[in-house]
Amino acid sequence: MSGSAPITQDVMTLPRKLPDGPINLVGLTRDAMRDALIAHGTPEKQAKMRVGQIWQWIYQWGVRDFDAMTNLAKGYRAQLAEKFVIEVPEVVTRAVSEDGTRKYLVRIAGGHEVEVVYIPEEGRGTLCVSSQVGCTLTCSFCHTGTQKLVRNLTAGEIIGQVMVARDDLGEWPEIGAPKDETRLLSNIVLMGMGEPLYNFENVRDAMKIAMDPEGIQLSRRRITLSTSGVVPEIHRTAAEIGCQLAVSFHATTDEVRNKLVPINKRWNIEALLEALKAYPKVSNSERITFEYVMLKDVNDSDEDAHRLVKLIEGIPAKINLIPFNEWPGSPYERSSNNRIRAFANIIYQAGYASPIRTPRGEDIMAACGQLKSATERARKSRKQIEADAGLGG
Repeated sequence: MSGSAPITQDVMTLPRKLPDGPINLVGLTRDAMRDALIAHGTPEKQAKMRVGQIWQWIYQWGVRDFDAMTNLAKGYRAQLAEKFVIEVPEVVTRAVSEDGTRKYLVRIAGGHEVEVVYIPEEGRGTLCVSSQVGCTLTCSFCHTGTQKLVRNLTAGEIIGQVMVARDDLGEWPEIGAPKDETRLLSNIVLMGMGEPLYNFENVRDAMKIAMDPEGIQLSRRRITLSTSGVVPEIHRTAAEIGCQLAVSFHATTDEVRNKLVPINKRWNIEALLEALKAYPKVSNSERITFEYVMLKDVNDSDEDAHRLVKLIEGIPAKINLIPFNEWPGSPYERSSNNRIRAFANIIYQAGYASPIRTPRGEDIMAACGQLKSATERARKSRKQIEADAGLGG
């Protein structure tokens, strides 16, 4: 890895200046919404009740128009419409894969675009959400990582992705209709563009909204945050979000992980595993998911499998084996099916679940590690990517 490659986000990120004009209520915590309502004329004594009413309209029923909020007085609705808006990201394109996977390119403030992917499965539907435009991590096997970080998403832009998908799936309940417990969008994974733990507060606030019992109502066990290993924020995630945790592990030695996941140079395997050991106790989650992308002749040997089993000893875990999803200019190849099966078998024999993930949405570049919006794409030749990955001959 070249010495100039950014390892972590060592820059001071200033909060994005919000546009002048009406305030978007999407993404505000209950306290922040209460403060905003009081600041714009809602009597303090009524504010908590008003937050409860507006919150239900936005997050339980999917309503975007104050006029439709029929349990609020007409004059108050007009007052709200003057000061506030209810806005979600704009869908620019929507692609549907042969396997039913949906990929949305959505536009956020500033004209930036991020990708969101919905994956339907038997008995569940998972939405893969982005937390940043681009990424700082430069993981050499990841297409998204070849795109420079532009900015963090706001809490509204993160939860807005969930709302956009529910719009497209027609999943907002109908007022007065019998309650339907089946969910098309039943799970959220923070595995889209970006490193969620470099945008902790916005991710936390958005997930609190997703889990709120008077809104979208997803259980914290149905939300999985995937990190490359930002060790200081792992404990905060357990304490303040309490969702499931997945770790982009991908290697069993520091030497290989330094190349594949450069953040390892800051927090190595040992430091990461120390933080992970405490996570299930604090967050009350059953186990950690270790994500492991299978790269031919890089991290897929029997020795790697045995080392992996030894490393995770004492951590309640499952290992997700991900056949590498190739992308134009990628410096790696996917391990053969036989090699992946042999690797999985060693882990399974050691007593760990080792499912091999079926690649989804490859035909629309919606698979893991392939997300990258065309407008932000920094075109790189294969040679440049190989040099960045430390693979140049």
